[in-house]
Amino acid sequence: MAISPESRAQAALGAAQAYYLQHRTMEAIAREMRISRSSVSRLLSFARESGLVEITLHSPQIARSRLEEALADRFGISVRVAQAPVRASEAERLERTAQLAAGALAAAVRPELTIGIAWGATLSALVRHLPSKPTHDTHVVQMNGAMNPQTSGLSYAGELLDRFGAAFQASLHQFPVPAIFDDPATKRAMWRERSVRSVLDIQARVGLFVFGLGAPGSDMPSHVYTGGYLDGDDVVELERAGVVGDCATVFYREDGTDDGIELNTRSSGPSLDAIRTIPHRLCIASGRSKRESLLGALAAGLITELVLDESLAREVLRGAPRARSGE
Repeated sequence: MAISPESRAQAALGAAQAYYLQHRTMEAIAREMRISRSSVSRLLSFARESGLVEITLHSPQIARSRLEEALADRFGISVRVAQAPVRASEAERLERTAQLAAGALAAAVRPELTIGIAWGATLSALVRHLPSKPTHDTHVVQMNGAMNPQTSGLSYAGELLDRFGAAFQASLHQFPVPAIFDDPATKRAMWRERSVRSVLDIQARVGLFVFGLGAPGSDMPSHVYTGGYLDGDDVVELERAGVVGDCATVFYREDGTDDGIELNTRSSGPSLDAIRTIPHRLCIASGRSKRESLLGALAAGLITELVLDESLAREVLRGAPRARSGE
């Protein structure tokens, strides 16, 4: 006796539910329905062909591409998103992001380029993944001082520079000044010294600036907030000013403004205005706790290319205002 279309559809639906939702084998379904295994196979094929069953593959690469496109459209910048397992630690997320960023950096390096770097935990992770790409007449310059009352910071910043130099066969230029001066007048006087002026002149020629972002409330505390660079009064001032992060020890708020932040008059880092004049500004950020710091940097127009981990990407997109694009 012929089976009606309605009966066939009902049988196909029952077989599909048992196979796809209950994860039962074809043999078990055949026994229950009192039909052959080949008949079960034909019912499942019918279920797919008739639209009773739709099979969708969710590619992590497609998901990342959509995140990248959404962030790029929102902020007018280039974006790369690093994937990490859901249960990955913050340290693992940073390493995966740094590895992706190292590839982006190597692709951007070319002969006769001056690269500026801002020291920090993110850059320390980045240099562990730098590939070798020999160039000629390439220069790498430290963009902010690393000295504080406890340490000269020379070995720390010097190691970062050495790794860049080895990767790209570049000439290196340290900036042996305090990260943050005690007195703005001292900074102004030192900026007139010829030895310091020569480094500032190299900084003014930077075509690619590579940096991470400091964040006072980060799950992985930024070096500037834990390494003896700020005293109690400094911390109070930053809280009162609504500071959410820094770029090369220059501090800003979540809306991207930095006016009235007294600490910036004593910082050795380039002003936000100076950063915005650099043609290529590659920022690396990892961890959901960097959300406010990253939003502030985006609002300030400090970034033209961004490499970040997937969890932070989703946090930034969640309710983030449209920020000013880089100049």
